[in-house]
Amino acid sequence: MLNVVIFGPPGSGKGTQSENIIKKYNLAHISTGDLLRAEISGHTQLGIIAKSYIDKGELVPDDTIIGMIDTKIESLTHTNGVIFDGFPRTEAQATALDELLNEHKTKVSVMVNLEVPKEELVQRLLKRGEVSGRSDDNLETIEKRIAVYEKQTKPVIDFYKSKGVYKAIKGVGAVESIFESIAEAIDSAR
Repeated sequence: MLNVVIFGPPGSGKGTQSENIIKKYNLAHISTGDLLRAEISGHTQLGIIAKSYIDKGELVPDDTIIGMIDTKIESLTHTNGVIFDGFPRTEAQATALDELLNEHKTKVSVMVNLEVPKEELVQRLLKRGEVSGRSDDNLETIEKRIAVYEKQTKPVIDFYKSKGVYKAIKGVGAVESIFESIAEAIDSAR
């Protein structure tokens, strides 16, 4: 199984590049953002709790996210692998994902990290907020989300470096050329 973790700060292009990876490699897509948005729009108890964290620019608690991921993995059949989009976001989640995949007799093949300067991230997210109307795409929340990423999420890079599956990708430029670099990284991990 080919299991890809796509990584990067908010606004780095994870969603766009995930779509390209899914098409090329025929992978199942597990996006914690999509899972959480579905819970929020469904007004479930999990959705209400998750929204309270997201609206403040904070991360949803690990146990909630890990439970959702496990349920999703168990529901998958006949897949070439999975792309994890927006997960793991903490070292504890990365460890839990390793354990979860081990239970399913597989592992993370490659972690692709999209590197984008902070100024570019802020501009992308502000523009996305204007177009999509997402409540979390305002300057104050964007700044907080990037700070949370720097403090809590960025250490996950070292976790995957220690596993020998980390690949840094320059996340600025034409979408197609960024994807070519991602495909090279994935192909070298197969």
